Amino acid sequence: MARAPETGNLRQRVAIEAARLMAEQGIDDYLSAKKKAAERLGLSDRAALPANSEVELALLEHRRLFMAGESAQTLTSLRTVALAAMQFLHKFSPRLVGSVLSGAITTVSAVELHLFSDSSESVALQLIDQQIDYRLTERRVRYRADHYQGTPVFCFEYADCDIEAVVFPLNGERQPPLSPVNGKPMQRMGVKGVEELLDVKQSESLVDRFFA
Repeated sequence: MARAPETGNLRQRVAIEAARLMAEQGIDDYLSAKKKAAERLGLSDRAALPANSEVELALLEHRRLFMAGESAQTLTSLRTVALAAMQFLHKFSPRLVGSVLSGAITTVSAVELHLFSDSSESVALQLIDQQIDYRLTERRVRYRADHYQGTPVFCFEYADCDIEAVVFPLNGERQPPLSPVNGKPMQRMGVKGVEELLDVKQSESLVDRFFA
């Protein structure tokens, strides 16, 4: 019984250090950040590794406490670019997801979008029509504990920001994949929501807004 509080404290220490590494060193992978944090703290007990959601909350808190002005400006810039890219890709019903939506950004965070089309080639054609160079890759997304599905991802620059646009079939709009952060269906936001989000005062607590 005495180990539970100790383990909980270790998890919190790892989460705080992992968040610092992500914020200050641009580590964008939760597992890598947690392992590096545990190593720095001299911990080898895997039970001390926090959940990704714990690290994300610590990252939001770190940015609020130590990088408030810079964080607000960077987040607003990323969301403004996200909105412009969504308007550009409007016919694919774009949704903003990931760290630019939650606010848990790092120095290397890309704008992540979900697009919906039964033909990924149509997305490629629009990018080509606007002379936007892109790289096509694939990402495995999870819908259940035992079910993964490969989806095409268009990686390109828009207004000097990295964009990662994942293309789902049209019927995928109603069934978001599970978040790699908390294992719940991913939160998505459309154009109108992002417009409203940009009008929200930067002093509003992102923790309260997204993790209530």
